[in-house]
Amino acid sequence: MASSKPHPHLLDQVLVEDNSFSKTLILNRPKQLNALSHQMVSRLLELFLAYEKDPNVKLLLLKGSGRAFCAGGDVAAVVRDIREAHWKSGADFFCKEFTLNYIMATYTKPQVSILDGIVMGGGAGASMHGRFRVATENSVFAMPETALGLFPDVGASYYLSRLPGFFGEYVGLTGARLDGAEMLLCGLATHLVPSAKLPLLEEALVNLDSSDPARISAIIDEYSERPYLKGKSAYHRLDVIDKCFSLRTVEAILSALEKEAVNITEDWFSAAIQSLKKASPTSLKISLKSIREGRLQGVGQCLVREYRMVCHVMQGKLSKDFFEGCRAILLDKDKNPKWEPSQLDLISDAVVEEYFSKVDDEEWEELKLPARFNLPGHAIAKL
Repeated sequence: MASSKPHPHLLDQVLVEDNSFSKTLILNRPKQLNALSHQMVSRLLELFLAYEKDPNVKLLLLKGSGRAFCAGGDVAAVVRDIREAHWKSGADFFCKEFTLNYIMATYTKPQVSILDGIVMGGGAGASMHGRFRVATENSVFAMPETALGLFPDVGASYYLSRLPGFFGEYVGLTGARLDGAEMLLCGLATHLVPSAKLPLLEEALVNLDSSDPARISAIIDEYSERPYLKGKSAYHRLDVIDKCFSLRTVEAILSALEKEAVNITEDWFSAAIQSLKKASPTSLKISLKSIREGRLQGVGQCLVREYRMVCHVMQGKLSKDFFEGCRAILLDKDKNPKWEPSQLDLISDAVVEEYFSKVDDEEWEELKLPARFNLPGHAIAKL
């Protein structure tokens, strides 16, 4: 990929508002639903590191322009770069993105993300690791990677594995969409604020001369509302989700869901089954193992492991499903990917294990996360 120093016109992809005691960063590619380009990730990382050292900056607000917070990483651009250059150009993007995720997860100042719209994939990575995550009635959260031949990355194996019961496995494997109330109740969001009140909330936050999380939370609480869980929400059926998604293999999960389908006619349930059947079988298997491993690992360990996995995906030796998924979903848009292997039972445990091993390339290196010092208690707990 190009040099990490952004071209001047690309600075417009991340706008900065200077406030008295804070900075507001605005993801600004509204036509692309603020999908993260390599330049945006580089710029965000540069800004986060600079503001952490600036004693005049007490907190950071992060939001998106238009109807999305951020629809994910710009994977179509990643695929294009790989085809024009080398798989390592794709790995470079994820190296920078995962480093940004780690800085956010261990940030010494509060990050308030305003999630008023679409929050998917890389957009979740840019917000879920921060201290405060404000959902609205417009929020739509999803990790749709298995439909693309990828897996929930950006540290998702850390935060999905810490959702109630096995809800994270459900969300990560099926790519299910959650609304603001569901995000709050499962813990992906810390607050639920009506979008009409966001200007008042932002004004109150930018005028706060404090990094005290308790004071920030109290201000957001003033504008928050109680969640209303829709009757058709999957969150009403955590018992069934836990019963099925706690099973050891993807095959067992799918079989259990199909048995339950005799008694459950709700839309979310049939959608979950269909999503699993349409997704890349390889992606499903590595995703389940990744989330399970994430339950026992800190956020840094999760990102290092996910970087190994994503490098194997970019290299394309074990499977080319990612390139086929991007072709079918993002480029040709025929929505009919031809996965190889095409069935779950054709993928051995040995092949799955290879995704978690070091990459066989003499120039390849593990993800080296920056050393972090003087961290607050909530950040230390993630390690």
